[in-house]
Amino acid sequence: MKKQLLTAITLASMACLAQAQSSVKVQGTMDEGVASIRMAGDKAAATQSVSGGMTTPWFGFAGTEDLGGGLKASFALDGFFNNANGGSGRFSGDTLFSRDANVSLSGGFGTVLLGRGLAPNFLPTVIFNPFGDSFTYAPLVLHANVPLFNGTGWSATSPSDTGWNNEVIYSTPNFGGLSANLHYQIGGIAGQSKSNIGGNFLYFAGPLALTGFVEQDQLSNPGTSTAYSVTKNDWMIGGSYDLSVVKFYATTGSAKASGSSISTKTNSVGASIPAGGGSIMADYASTKVDAGKTRQTATIGYDYKLSARTDVYANYMNDKITTYATGDSYGVGIRHKF
Repeated sequence: MKKQLLTAITLASMACLAQAQSSVKVQGTMDEGVASIRMAGDKAAATQSVSGGMTTPWFGFAGTEDLGGGLKASFALDGFFNNANGGSGRFSGDTLFSRDANVSLSGGFGTVLLGRGLAPNFLPTVIFNPFGDSFTYAPLVLHANVPLFNGTGWSATSPSDTGWNNEVIYSTPNFGGLSANLHYQIGGIAGQSKSNIGGNFLYFAGPLALTGFVEQDQLSNPGTSTAYSVTKNDWMIGGSYDLSVVKFYATTGSAKASGSSISTKTNSVGASIPAGGGSIMADYASTKVDAGKTRQTATIGYDYKLSARTDVYANYMNDKITTYATGDSYGVGIRHKF
């Protein structure tokens, strides 16, 4: 009897441990290269060490605990850093965990996430162009997210960063390849009811993929969120089709601030072709400001996979804005994921 009781207690303990299984992992990406960079409007090219040619370097920690009954708790703490000099953040003043700082619960109902997480614009933008999340060479990403500080007055079309603070995100389950994310950023500013709100959808069905996002932004990010004097709105729809021998990409979108009659319209087309253990990539983006300047950026490159986690790349980019000097950039680099 005692032996049977001991066996039952042991089995019950093992069942409880199995239900509470958890895992924590270290993750990130290193990306470093050398390039000659000249953006539209720059007076001259600058030869420089480039941190994050294809992916902004980052590292962090993520974990999941199985709570049983199909329910899981997860967390993510990820921060950006400069591969070239060891500095923290994407730029001076960037927060420690500006990539992710959140906790979530997931189950059959989907996922509810709290903390700092992705903005609605991020996944549709980086998945639906051949250069992915390159903030150095991807034309669509550059137009949407990277302002120029060289006298051209070029402002990013996305209203408020690629990540939002104080965020609540609800992600639906996957319905036959279709999923959606609803985003709400809590303002937290005394005496003001301002917030950021938006959503996106992703659809994957064989060779076809579709996406779209919409945002209404009244708060800045990252760091301490401050209120804008106007409400900024933007949207984009896009798609890709993989023919195996070539994959095509296309997007169209617009951005506009409340109280203004001027809108900014962006279109992009791209393609990637498998070749020699890697892929040839080409992308073009055009952004036109109503009754104003037009920016056109085109990039061609080659990405060669040394392994599932390591690749080397070479890119050339041409960038021009109406009435300003054209810029030509080219560079090579290596990326390693861990």
